[in-house]
Amino acid sequence: MCVPGCQEVVARRLSRRGLLKGLVGTTAGAAVFAAFPPPRAAHAADVSFTRAVDLTHALGEDFPTFFGKPQLRMERTAEFSKDGFNMYQWHLDEHTGTHLDAPLHFSADGVGADEIPMDQLIVPLVVVDIREKAQADPDHQLSVDDIKAFEAAHGDVPAGGCVAMNSGWAQHVASERYRNADAEGAMHFPGFSKETCLYLMEKGVVGIAVDTLSLDHGASKTFDTHYTWLPSGRWGLECLAGLDEVPATGATLVVGAPKIKGATGGPSRVFALV
Repeated sequence: MCVPGCQEVVARRLSRRGLLKGLVGTTAGAAVFAAFPPPRAAHAADVSFTRAVDLTHALGEDFPTFFGKPQLRMERTAEFSKDGFNMYQWHLDEHTGTHLDAPLHFSADGVGADEIPMDQLIVPLVVVDIREKAQADPDHQLSVDDIKAFEAAHGDVPAGGCVAMNSGWAQHVASERYRNADAEGAMHFPGFSKETCLYLMEKGVVGIAVDTLSLDHGASKTFDTHYTWLPSGRWGLECLAGLDEVPATGATLVVGAPKIKGATGGPSRVFALV
């Protein structure tokens, strides 16, 4: 269980480093970090698999975006017929297509994409299937009850692993349904709840992943999931593909995160080893 006051600490939206600076040497600081210890990397040395599943959407200039405007433009800078080679300059928003959210994305001084240890990017993967609930309610937030039902059927989610939400949303990526915006512009698609993040933090989970445009559900105005999860030193993945091909347990996730200094995230090639 979370110690008294720890949820309030997370809700203040402090960076992990800022929180540490303010709490080092205090009883409160010890209690908070006992409740939400730094993510523990799982050991990948014994990974074996028979097939790999690509969890990455192909990224083009027309890929749907959170803000509804194109976030990739490719400008040709060399053409084979006249230059002897092909090359493009990319004009790219970091958070486009299948991509990583680094802790820095929603914290003042969290680690950037280049600083995430490699052994936190090759981790056990579990997939929680909420397709029926998402079809019935596009605003469904993956709940603690959803996780507990999963654990009752499959065992505890692994410390040092990643929990992915399969809402079935990947099938809508080529249509307006992916953003699912209403007449007022509010989007409606599933995501993780803040309470679920806190539960998974207690479990020592290192990453969460969604097949939608955001870790938060689309109608969120406060980004509680982002502000709870990322400042704790953990990462997220958005816009995953292929989760229907991955079993509930037993797969290993490989995140090819961008190693760009100071990046808050970026398009990533993501695989599940099954």
